[in-house]
Amino acid sequence: MNASTQYRISPADLETVLALVRAGTLAGAAERLCVDASTVFRALQRLERGLGETLFERRRTGLSPTERAQALAARGEQLEVLMEAARGGAPGAEPVAGTVRITTTDTILHGLLAPALAELAPRHPHLEFELHTGNELTSLTRRDADIALRATQRPPPHLVGKLIGPIRVALYAARKGGPRVYDESRAASWSWVAPDDGLPDHPSVRWRRRRFPKVVPRYRMGSVLSVAELVGQGLGVGLLPLFLAEGRGDLVRLTEPIDECTTELWLLAHPEGRHLRRVATVYAHLSRRVALT
Repeated sequence: MNASTQYRISPADLETVLALVRAGTLAGAAERLCVDASTVFRALQRLERGLGETLFERRRTGLSPTERAQALAARGEQLEVLMEAARGGAPGAEPVAGTVRITTTDTILHGLLAPALAELAPRHPHLEFELHTGNELTSLTRRDADIALRATQRPPPHLVGKLIGPIRVALYAARKGGPRVYDESRAASWSWVAPDDGLPDHPSVRWRRRRFPKVVPRYRMGSVLSVAELVGQGLGVGLLPLFLAEGRGDLVRLTEPIDECTTELWLLAHPEGRHLRRVATVYAHLSRRVALT
């Protein structure tokens, strides 16, 4: 018999692999498990020896899980769901606790997510949050996050989710010193603030290029939130989502919402972790409280 058939994988082994897959480093996994990194290292060594195979490739950036490690992590997630369900269904159940990892963009974080979390946090003092901002869904796909709040027309089919609503976009200028009326014949001569090449398929970028092909934005930014800040300071005009711009006193809307720029806001999660108490609690709250109108 080989090592893999002799070794009996324990719940602690699955918990260790799951923490390593989620964190990507020994130190990160140790923090999640509330132990030191050397303890995690020894547990991983013991498991790999027992199975007779390497579960993680060691790289400069951290640990990259093999297919076997991913499979074990999936089993760990299933066990995690069962254990949390058992705790939650018992008399005198423990309060909802743990870390919920959310991925979004900085625009949605500041405009929608943060106000919703501010309502939730006092009700569940034992919950903690890891907030990752970026323009891709890859972190949720790799299970680095539990929940995603994203603008997309095509959410990945392997995720479960709820459509929050349409994200409407209009052209804005600074209330002080900016143009007061939209004049398409003059708009090409205005100073424009726009997302940079990191967002080449953003609906606002595509619309501007179709409508004003000769316009070269004077300021290009890495996020729509930064576009709003520069527009508000009078550096140019820019296309902004209504949920972000309408509440600001330093901006004035020049156009009606532009249909071609409309996209959708989705609340997404992995099917495997969707029913964890901590994830389900946050997901349910966000589905109720995040609103675009």
